[in-house]
Amino acid sequence: MTMAAVQSTRIAKCFAELRTTGELGIVAYITAGDPSMEATLKFVLAIAAAGADVIELGVPFSDPLADGPTIQRASERALKSGATLPAILELVQRIRQSSQVPLVLFSYYNPILQMGLEKFAAAASAAGADGVLVTDLAPEESVQYRQILGRNHLDTIFLAAPTSTDERLAKIAESSSGFLYLVSRTGVTGAKDTLPDDLPALLRRVRNFTPLPVAVGFGISLPGHISLLGGLADAAVIGSSLVSEIEHAKTPDLAAAALSERIRVLKGAARHGLSRRESAS
Repeated sequence: MTMAAVQSTRIAKCFAELRTTGELGIVAYITAGDPSMEATLKFVLAIAAAGADVIELGVPFSDPLADGPTIQRASERALKSGATLPAILELVQRIRQSSQVPLVLFSYYNPILQMGLEKFAAAASAAGADGVLVTDLAPEESVQYRQILGRNHLDTIFLAAPTSTDERLAKIAESSSGFLYLVSRTGVTGAKDTLPDDLPALLRRVRNFTPLPVAVGFGISLPGHISLLGGLADAAVIGSSLVSEIEHAKTPDLAAAALSERIRVLKGAARHGLSRRESAS
């Protein structure tokens, strides 16, 4: 993807605006199709209106090894409801009728390969997606993938982890556009009570390799997490705690209300907590 193309994406524009205000971004993850596509449309519009800066739509997969039990159960529910990658792309198109919030497709590689990489990239771009994060695609094996997505003006977002070596961080940074997703801890997804003690040092190390915004995920769920991250990262990724709200709500309307309230609280912490600008002064 050319620099001009990168600069024009919704994701790049979103992070540029956040950088101007010194505000931590909120990246919200939900599983598409859980419990239905109609419900997911309602959820996306609700959390976008509540202040989510970027929304990740999880593509359900039958063997979600990187995910904790909460998101695994969401994938199972979505698959039972008939969620497929083509249906999710149709959902993106419907979202675009009402919202311009940046949308990232969060997937394992198998559903994309089954659809066909060229067909997927063209369809995702036409629908209005902004980026793709494939959890099980190594940067070293992503050359063709990045070329095809780049031609379709889609950001390619990759995961970095505490176990990543400097050499690997350099490769991850080279392969990423839009933002870099930093896994805060080893293991699978899931809400945690505290942030890892070594997270500030890990973020400093990652920034040695990329000028891209860095979003921190895995275990982020509380306003206190957001306040602390404001002085360190560019965005926080909220996933399992949102998916849990959907799982436990009695109706989609109640789930949408709970999601909105949670995002409003977290966005409030992002706006009033320790900002990057304040931490640098």
